[in-house]
Amino acid sequence: MPDNPAPVPTVLVLDEIAPGDVVPELDYPVTATTVVLGALASRDWRPMHHDKDFAVNRNGTRDIFLNTPNQAAWFERFLTDWTGPHGRLGRMTFRMLGSVFPGDTMVLAGVVDEVGVDETGCGWVGVDVTLSVDGVVKTTCDARVAVPVDAGDNPWRRHGERWRP
Repeated sequence: MPDNPAPVPTVLVLDEIAPGDVVPELDYPVTATTVVLGALASRDWRPMHHDKDFAVNRNGTRDIFLNTPNQAAWFERFLTDWTGPHGRLGRMTFRMLGSVFPGDTMVLAGVVDEVGVDETGCGWVGVDVTLSVDGVVKTTCDARVAVPVDAGDNPWRRHGERWRP
């Protein structure tokens, strides 16, 4: 048996969250690998996400840039890092206002704007999220995340009529 067992993940429950709460920021240095792997993972073969010459000379951008599914994945990671293993993304809408390039450090930040329980007993948290680079907002996101209402709840066990994202 190991001397240092892995820590048990923290489970965030609904009564620990209130409107106005700030979600801990996630800072991530973007590299060409970050951009290309995100495009590959989402099967986005468009050259502006892996071919710098095409991106610069054909698209007029300064470099390759993060694609839409890659940004969506970063928003989901940001939210589930905060909520823990029982946090379950219900919905997310976002608007891209600018591009994120290799060499940028993206900063994801969020503020809770809504907390409640739906008619099925599922706990929901609304979060306004931004992705910024050098203080300039590149993407805004409105997310709805299910979290346990108590220690015995797990939104991942909700199906059918009990899951209404």
